[in-house]
Amino acid sequence: MLADSSLPARRGNGDNPASLPASLDATHKGLPGPISRADLPAARWNVLAGDLPFPVAVLKQSALDHNSRWMSAFLAAAGVSLAPHGKTTMAPQLFRRQIADGCWGITVATAQQAAVAARHGIKRILIANQLVGRANTAIVMELLRLDPALDLYCYVDSAAGVAQLRQVVEATGDRAPKVLVEIGFPGGRSGCRDRLAVDQVLDALAAAPQLQLCGIAGYEGLIKAEDDAASERAVLVFLDRLIEAVDLCRRRHAFRSAEQSGAELIVSAGGSTYFDLVAQRLFPLQQRGAFRIVIRSGCYLTHDHGIYAEDFPGLQRRIGPQLADRLGRMEPALFLWCMVQSQPEPGLALLTLGKRDAGHDAGLPKPVMLRPAAGGVSRQLDGRWRIDRMNDQHAYLHFPDDAAVAVGDLLCLGISHPCTTFDKWRDIFVVDDDWTVTDCIPTYF
Repeated sequence: MLADSSLPARRGNGDNPASLPASLDATHKGLPGPISRADLPAARWNVLAGDLPFPVAVLKQSALDHNSRWMSAFLAAAGVSLAPHGKTTMAPQLFRRQIADGCWGITVATAQQAAVAARHGIKRILIANQLVGRANTAIVMELLRLDPALDLYCYVDSAAGVAQLRQVVEATGDRAPKVLVEIGFPGGRSGCRDRLAVDQVLDALAAAPQLQLCGIAGYEGLIKAEDDAASERAVLVFLDRLIEAVDLCRRRHAFRSAEQSGAELIVSAGGSTYFDLVAQRLFPLQQRGAFRIVIRSGCYLTHDHGIYAEDFPGLQRRIGPQLADRLGRMEPALFLWCMVQSQPEPGLALLTLGKRDAGHDAGLPKPVMLRPAAGGVSRQLDGRWRIDRMNDQHAYLHFPDDAAVAVGDLLCLGISHPCTTFDKWRDIFVVDDDWTVTDCIPTYF
């Protein structure tokens, strides 16, 4: 997110990045030929001019900037912190932008993702997951050994998990990651299901002085009920369980070691759908001055044309008309451009894009714009244009009877759930509003 006068930037976390690959070539999907990264802006490649091989993934700079300002203003209004989930993009250039603009840290899900973030200069990393397995834990221990300034957290949700982590820490004798007790819900993924499970984790931590408990965490994004109102009520019930876990830890003096050492205590939740509810419900813990509330929305920077776009009106309703009007809408920033390669039947066109290029776990890509091969004005597309299936390298575009497409036409597609499109691209271009390439961002999946 961009720096905002109402949200002072916390610099110094991510200022020493590892060098990026110096050159690009046609072995990278979407690249027309050899070029150095330094020469890329001067090439003035333009998507609409056909300068790039299709399909190609692009990020629109103006939308990134807009969404950054949006989140900056939201955080200032809500009074909470953000550690965006890096698994969305796995793009250290975007990590560093988020840190330099004031984010508290970067969230990841695996030891490998933590290693990518640390290698590129991120100094505060939250592994929002259980850290199990000797080799996985050894990666994290080595990161801590190599960088005494690295502030790193992971989850625990069982006595067995605590025991595995403790065993590796004792064997290496190195500095351990800070830990958060994860709270879950029935039918969800990891996390303590009830108070007994929390008590058992706290008992295990009490017997492992090498492991410092620094807070409570959970993830509400998978909670779904029969309608939006019921889902929101269920999310609030879950967040109350996090608060109850905090109170239990207080009664058991489970945070004593962290408090005595001056370590910060945090409570964290908040995916990309209900982060407003998380901020609202958990903020009283921060008002008491005892905890930092950290939301983890990872998809805010790019937004989408699918699940998050569809859920956004609900967020606007919940934050109220005054703040919603001031913030406006988020804008989709991630687009896929492809070509019509065949028009074998009336109303059907085959596109040069498929499952290897676009995520489809939360909905198929949506056609949003067409640029005729013969030139002329690009036009916006409505809901009558749809992709109903994809193969590995083909997408099936159905279009209305009163429309026409031709081989060589360019199609711009929006996506749903950015995470599973980013992971299909080694490099993603940044473009201006004229679709001219200004930068190229590598990913590290």
